[in-house]
Amino acid sequence: METESIVIASGTILAISIAFSMVGLGGGVLYIPIPLSLGVSIHDAVTISLFVILVMSISAVIIYHRRSTIDWKLAMVLEPPTAVLAFIGGILANNINETALIVIFAGVLFITSILLISPIKDRKAILSYGWGYWHRRKKEIRYVVHLRGLIPISATAGFVAGMVGVSGGVFKLPAMVIIGRVPMRIAIGTSSFMVAITALAGLCGHVTSGTFEIGNALPLAAAAFVGGFIGSNISNRVKVPMLNIFVAGILFFISIWMIVNTFI
Repeated sequence: METESIVIASGTILAISIAFSMVGLGGGVLYIPIPLSLGVSIHDAVTISLFVILVMSISAVIIYHRRSTIDWKLAMVLEPPTAVLAFIGGILANNINETALIVIFAGVLFITSILLISPIKDRKAILSYGWGYWHRRKKEIRYVVHLRGLIPISATAGFVAGMVGVSGGVFKLPAMVIIGRVPMRIAIGTSSFMVAITALAGLCGHVTSGTFEIGNALPLAAAAFVGGFIGSNISNRVKVPMLNIFVAGILFFISIWMIVNTFI
């Protein structure tokens, strides 16, 4: 890529990474088109996107860890089956119609955006004992994770994300909030860590089977690192209801963008 193109791409990625790191999402859906529009091959674009997601997520994880909003144990429970099914989904992707995948992906995001801004009744932790209910605490925050519903949903989300070719944050975060009943701030921090692990696994797979244009990726990753730092700091200053609306807005935008980009 030419110097001018790299500068423009870096500025765009800086803005995107600020928005996505605020809500614990990877941003691969929007990162991939940027190098593609500058003449980079699809393979290199995906590899660059995964590297950018990894660096951005690491930046965000540093901040969220300092603020103790990452549930490390929950991430370790959810990520292994999610990553395995993401790998399987990636293998099976070549046998499924691409347009159908995009429509399914966009539909799930649209429905999720509606659910996120719908009222969710709080359930008292004391009433949620038994198999499949995991009582957790982060500082003064107490919550009960509904593992019976969250694990299969998260794993399925990984499978779909693997087929589409993204890190899966757009599925993992809503699943934790809506199905798992994880508080939004904890879900955002935990999702950032999970997205980093998924992106690292995908990056390793692409690097071992192809090339990696590190010269093109480094300036974009640097912009993403700064954006991740800024976005994660802003996130902790925004009220939870506003975060819900912001996440829903991003998912709604992505769903519409994917449909328009596919059929128009």
